Amino acid sequence: MHKAALESRTRTFVIGGDIEVRRVGFGAMRITGPGTWGPPPDRAAARALLRRAVELGVQLIDTADAYGPGVSEELIAEALSPYDGLLIATKGGYERTGPSGRSARGELIGWTPNGRPDHLRSACEASLRRLELDRIDLYQLHTPDPAVPYLESIGALKDLQSEGKIRHIGVSNVTLEQLAGARFVTDISTVQSRLDLTNNRWRDMLTECESHEIGFIPYSPLRAWDKARYQELLTPAASRHSANTNQIALAWMLAVSPVTLPIPGTATRTHLEDNLAAAALRLDQDELQAITAAVGQP
Repeated sequence: MHKAALESRTRTFVIGGDIEVRRVGFGAMRITGPGTWGPPPDRAAARALLRRAVELGVQLIDTADAYGPGVSEELIAEALSPYDGLLIATKGGYERTGPSGRSARGELIGWTPNGRPDHLRSACEASLRRLELDRIDLYQLHTPDPAVPYLESIGALKDLQSEGKIRHIGVSNVTLEQLAGARFVTDISTVQSRLDLTNNRWRDMLTECESHEIGFIPYSPLRAWDKARYQELLTPAASRHSANTNQIALAWMLAVSPVTLPIPGTATRTHLEDNLAAAALRLDQDELQAITAAVGQP
């Protein structure tokens, strides 16, 4: 393949074998109110941010019915519908009971899993209405529900796909065993997972996704690098490339595998533009290897 063509291919990924998108997307969780609850303080500014993301080349926008709830999807439709050249990915499987937070023991509050087939059907149909779509190109099961057999939840999405309401199915917050079970039921196009650099489980999931050409979507991809040791790891490359450490982190995510699809989210235009500029950075092999070898180590 010609070098220019190869370089172009490394900047994109084909989801489900038929939807090619640029690999840096936009996570639309933070365009809602505080605690991912209610509307943003400035609804017009949120719409403008979404439009700016598209102006800068974003083609993959990730959201969920739980963001707001419903608010993020509504804003996306207000700002971007009809979606020319865009893939709007959304998720179902959580119900919201209040603003997001953590209990004294660190447990997530305000979010209740609901993977019942009847709930997933109603959630998907509500997302279709809010997004002003006849079919959702990528619909993801937001989280396994411990009260519902996982394959029943996946089967509900397969039924919706058969009815033409979903084009491709993705999963989120899964183990390797759950991914294998889901793949037994239907084709899985993406896995969305937290990038936890304190252990090596992310490597195992990434390897599995690579082996099956499944898109690996690390959510909150910059939060993983907040610890001082990781910032120190990124600083030398940031100095050499005249970039900030967030940009180096995103450049590493793109370089470490051809199937990664980072979706950094922000509520500000400055951070948005910084994040998307990372797609143009090219780490050399020494930089890539040094960062890769250090993350996930004790």
